[in-house]
Amino acid sequence: MESAGQQRVVRAEDVAHMGITEVIRHAPHIYGSYRRLVASIRQRRPQAAVLIDFPDVNLRLARELKALNIPVIYFVSPQLWAWKRRRLRWVQQRIDRMMVIFPFEEHFYRNRGVHAIFTGHPLAELPLPTVSREAYAQQYGLDPAKQWVALLPGSRSKEVRANLPEMLLAAQELQGAGDRYQFLIPVASTIAPELIRSFLAETPNIILVPDAREALHHARASIVASGTATVQAAVIGNPFVVVYRVSPLTFRLAKRLVHYPPEIPSQTDQHGNLPIAMVNLIAGRRIVPEFLQENFNAANLAAALRLLLDDTPERSRMLTDLSGLRQRLLPPEGASSITQVADAVDSLLV
Repeated sequence: MESAGQQRVVRAEDVAHMGITEVIRHAPHIYGSYRRLVASIRQRRPQAAVLIDFPDVNLRLARELKALNIPVIYFVSPQLWAWKRRRLRWVQQRIDRMMVIFPFEEHFYRNRGVHAIFTGHPLAELPLPTVSREAYAQQYGLDPAKQWVALLPGSRSKEVRANLPEMLLAAQELQGAGDRYQFLIPVASTIAPELIRSFLAETPNIILVPDAREALHHARASIVASGTATVQAAVIGNPFVVVYRVSPLTFRLAKRLVHYPPEIPSQTDQHGNLPIAMVNLIAGRRIVPEFLQENFNAANLAAALRLLLDDTPERSRMLTDLSGLRQRLLPPEGASSITQVADAVDSLLV
């Protein structure tokens, strides 16, 4: 955006901090940056504002913009349909166009008086990686005769520490069936490779790679921590299982606080857990297995992966389901998601 002519008043990367203590420590700087941004808006009086995700800041910024009669377009909805639904009144009062990337979000907002438009998901618009299996194997020292399994533990250090050890135990259990597999771990730009390597001493045949989409494209199946990576795997068409683990207290609180609206058909599993994987929420049913908390263990993962690594009815059914889901995430009528956001801006400038 900056290369296209945007003048940055505040750099997002300078105010993006994760964790309670980090946010508290940097609070004066964050608040000062926010006030500087608001002052700039009041001085320059833009003709429209496009807010992207980041609800803790953007929903408050929308209040300032609305007070100045500046039209507000919001791209990538906060997950108000899952929790913090009290913020919905802020959207109703402050947002002129809510541009959403999941189909059910359009119905959720429209049924509550918000002008919402489903744009399609930007990840569904990306072309598949073009590198061949042979070239990919040569680039990273892989054996093309083996099956490759991708392990995606998350993009934050805390997620890696919580998820990767059990993924590696599952890899060891699969290796016990013979030397058939190699395991790919894409290292997110937010993660130090040394953190990943610190867990690898006991697990052979692990290869670190830089790009998640390429790894998912070439892997036979994957274990994916809940998050955006599940959508990546789905639109690429890679069979996978979803995992996640948080503290017991956080999990208990989430079970009490998260409630889905009628626009998301969902049922609890045998353990009383609602689905958390976005692909299952979009489909309205469980098309990929989810293993949470104590059910996230090596034995469960290995058993589920075997059904996806071999030519089984389960693998075939998941491939069909993922293909259908990708079609649902494509932009309607062929217009790209970004084009639709730009069109929304134009419509409010008239």
